[in-house]
Amino acid sequence: MTILLILALVAAMGATAYVLVRGVIAMANGKENNGAKQQEWMRKRVLYQGIAIAIVAVILLIAGGGRS
Repeated sequence: MTILLILALVAAMGATAYVLVRGVIAMANGKENNGAKQQEWMRKRVLYQGIAIAIVAVILLIAGGGRS
């Protein structure tokens, strides 16, 4: 179970990095210059970051073993 969560965390972090780099490159090239597309990239980045944080929280809860 923990291995599966770690793999999901790596995937979420990779997706976050990909969307971040893709958005920065698109902004630098000026291809997608409209604000709506930039907002879409930012929303995707925030979504993937939120997923990664949630997975980290679950991993920490499991690692804690229910200690008080």
